[in-house]
Amino acid sequence: MPTVTLPPKENALFKRILRCYEHKQYRNGLKFCKQILSNPKFAEHGETLAMKGLTLNCLGKKEEAYDLVRRGLRNDLRSHVCWHVYGLLQRSDKKYDEAIKCYRNALKWDKDNLQILRDLSLLQIQMRDLEGYRETRYQLLQLRPAQRASWIGYAIAYHLLEDYEMAAKIIEEFRKTQQTSPDKVDYEYSELLLYQNQVLREAGLYKEALEHLSNYEKQICDKLAVEETRGELLLKLERLEEATEVYRRLQERNPENWSYYHGLEKALKPSSVEERHKIYEDAWEKFPKGLVPRRLPLNFLSGEKFRECLDRYLRMNFSKGCPPVFTTLKSLYNDKEKVAIIEELVVGYETSLKSCRMFSQNDDGKEEPPTTLLWVQYFLAQHYDMIGQQTLALEYINAAIESTPTLIELFLIKAKIYKHAGNIREAAQWMDEAQALDTADRFINSKCAKYMLKAGMIKEAEEMCSKFTREGASAVENLNEMQCMWFQTECALAYKAMNKFGEALKKCHEIERHFVEITDDQFDFHTYCMRKMTLRSYVDLLKLEDVLRQHPFYYKAAVTAIQIYLSLHDNPLTDDSKELQADTANLSDKELKKLRNKQRRAQKKAQLEEEKKNAEKEKQLKNQKKKKEDDDEEIGGPKEELVPDKLVKVENPLEEAVKFLMPLKHLVKDKIDTHLLAFEIYFRKEKYLLMLQSVKRALAIDPDHPWLHQCLVRFFKGVSESKELPEVVRTVLKQEITRLFGDSNAKSFNQAYLTKHSNSIPHRLAAAKMMVYLDSSTETKAAELATALDESLNNRTIQICTEVLECIRSSALGDCKERVEAYRAECHKLYPYTLAFMPPGYEENTKIANGDVSTETEELANEILGLRYGYWSDSEVCCHLFELVSGLTPP
Repeated sequence: MPTVTLPPKENALFKRILRCYEHKQYRNGLKFCKQILSNPKFAEHGETLAMKGLTLNCLGKKEEAYDLVRRGLRNDLRSHVCWHVYGLLQRSDKKYDEAIKCYRNALKWDKDNLQILRDLSLLQIQMRDLEGYRETRYQLLQLRPAQRASWIGYAIAYHLLEDYEMAAKIIEEFRKTQQTSPDKVDYEYSELLLYQNQVLREAGLYKEALEHLSNYEKQICDKLAVEETRGELLLKLERLEEATEVYRRLQERNPENWSYYHGLEKALKPSSVEERHKIYEDAWEKFPKGLVPRRLPLNFLSGEKFRECLDRYLRMNFSKGCPPVFTTLKSLYNDKEKVAIIEELVVGYETSLKSCRMFSQNDDGKEEPPTTLLWVQYFLAQHYDMIGQQTLALEYINAAIESTPTLIELFLIKAKIYKHAGNIREAAQWMDEAQALDTADRFINSKCAKYMLKAGMIKEAEEMCSKFTREGASAVENLNEMQCMWFQTECALAYKAMNKFGEALKKCHEIERHFVEITDDQFDFHTYCMRKMTLRSYVDLLKLEDVLRQHPFYYKAAVTAIQIYLSLHDNPLTDDSKELQADTANLSDKELKKLRNKQRRAQKKAQLEEEKKNAEKEKQLKNQKKKKEDDDEEIGGPKEELVPDKLVKVENPLEEAVKFLMPLKHLVKDKIDTHLLAFEIYFRKEKYLLMLQSVKRALAIDPDHPWLHQCLVRFFKGVSESKELPEVVRTVLKQEITRLFGDSNAKSFNQAYLTKHSNSIPHRLAAAKMMVYLDSSTETKAAELATALDESLNNRTIQICTEVLECIRSSALGDCKERVEAYRAECHKLYPYTLAFMPPGYEENTKIANGDVSTETEELANEILGLRYGYWSDSEVCCHLFELVSGLTPP
């Protein structure tokens, strides 16, 4: 159908519609659309229908918008406006590939339309279609050669395609057109010069880059960047004397910057440790208060030189009272010799400070203030915690707290010691104590919330965070709005530990949405950065976005989600009522009555919480509705709500797991867990070639990893027993297995692995689990292997011992539950503070001793005593109450 040309009056109205859309006056735009469409002659005018649809989309009426735009397009297929509008609609739904097709169709009918070309270039750079982006930018440059953005966009296209020389030439041609005075300070021109220099450096044209820097130095505003770049270039060009001068100047500017000392070392090229040390000794004399020139030599010195240098560094820090001194030395703890010297020195300080208030009894100096001893004890607590001696660490931190009970840092370290000792509940209590000392400190508040989440105290953590979230809104919702991913990650892990998989998945999906939003947010920067000339930052942003899902927050969320989906696949959720009937069938009348009372109280509590939550939600919805009415600029409808029950009842958990896995396979290839999780998914899907790919990638990272060994054994067994494998696939698999592992079968392979790693507990556990997996009659031997705790064995940690205990309890090592108590007791002797190894009833007894009686217990007591008996004197009632409350036999 040919394009209908509107008469002057309607055409003027149509132009007003376009202006209203540009100025976000959507309701006015709809009025003008109505005026055109109410005329019978133009009731089906394609471009007006399309614009009406686009305007409605901005008001959140998505379905109606699509109907109108498609109708408009059908009525006028040759209109670039209709195709452009359809592209904008697709873009608003993040369907970028479809939007690009629409823009290309629009350009068929108006090939030189600047707005369509600009919109197309934005989508191409967003989707990283760099070849297409270069072509579009070339068209824009031909159409608007006088515009700055045309040149810059074309240069960036070549830069991203790694054709650096061409990019540098384009920028140089554009730079020549810029009329600027050498004495005038122009920030945007300065940024252009720095970007040009960056392109020259990436092209490997170091000599040209240095000349460029010297020629335009006066016109560059960022003087520090000039000096740092000059130093880097001089090193590349082996002009070492000049580089030395540059780095000495930079040192004077900031003597605490580590990179300047490394640069100076490269420039001076010391041939021995003494010469290298001399560089830092000169810096000490020049900057007597500098900490970095005292700290860096500790990395390469050893023996007496190390002791001497460390002595000076520690004395200076302890006298000043510098809390992070241990953190600065943490990297030295890989060297046992250095750890012994640190311990010897600091323990000597403590002994001497206690007796004569000096670092050494041989010192002829002034006495140290009492705070010096405090910081020495603070350091020793962290030192002993680091080397796994938590009892000694607690002694030192308790002594420090006794002398100064108002110093927050001490309580932080005490909490950290308990966390490392495996008692997260105690750790959370001490962190809460620290937070109580300064309720206005956001850092302590966040730390406390994190510890509470690790301890499974989710409600308490939410209340803790609510002190710093927006008033009138739920803390959890506000933290989600602010993309507070550390909180959501910890929440997901806490819910997973409590087997609340729906809630955990909700948090994982929220984090996934944040990363999608961050990717979409770059859209605004494609035009902004070219306009403001922040070109170096823009290129860095694009490179960051390409590897965004490497971030630890996404990795943790993805791993958690995959593990939950695997668990849901292995143990699908059953109907609650059936489950309840099965559980209650074996209970006595007394136990059944107790269970029903507990369920009734839980139901009542849940009902009250639900009412409270609904009231809060209603209030929030009212606020949102009001805000939406006031704000006509809101684009798009609301997102689909994440409902825990719906998430946990997903039809195909493995497909959902794959969605989280794919970004990890592309971006986190260097972590073995990525490939092992991939194996677990493909093992359940029986995709043998993909399983082979996963184990081969994992073998390249760590061939002796315990989890990988279990995967390999299951893979061997699966290949040998599977009857449904096509013959070609079976042949390929057997060839690969023979090439990688010889002619060994699963049992001999497992035995060889055990022989090779007989001194390592995690490796013994992996081999023991596979022994039972291959032959259930070996469970006694397997349990003996896994539960050995001899001092001669390596890798004995709280985490691995906890894993062994869980394996015995869950029958992963066969039916050997009689060993649980003996193994727990042995572990308790080794790790007396770890919660997992405490005697049965420990938590209940602790609660009773601390007077910490739960709401449930209070309700139970009130019910028994108040409703049934009405008095306290009956000894039988007291005994019955004690038994119900504590779960123990009354004394």
